[in-house]
Amino acid sequence: MAQLSPLRSVLAGFDRSYAIAIQRRTTTGRDQFVIRTGDPIQPFRVTETRPANREDVVLRVA
Repeated sequence: MAQLSPLRSVLAGFDRSYAIAIQRRTTTGRDQFVIRTGDPIQPFRVTETRPANREDVVLRVA
């Protein structure tokens, strides 16, 4: 497997996901969830749909 860029860890990291969740909450007015994906390419993801597995939820921006 190819070595991942160090920039990827910044762009796909928790801090960036948190900032995006706050922006989306402000824009849409809907709760946002930061979830852990288990994927090294995209370890965190932001969604407004509550995941079925509650253990995946890292943060809820309400």
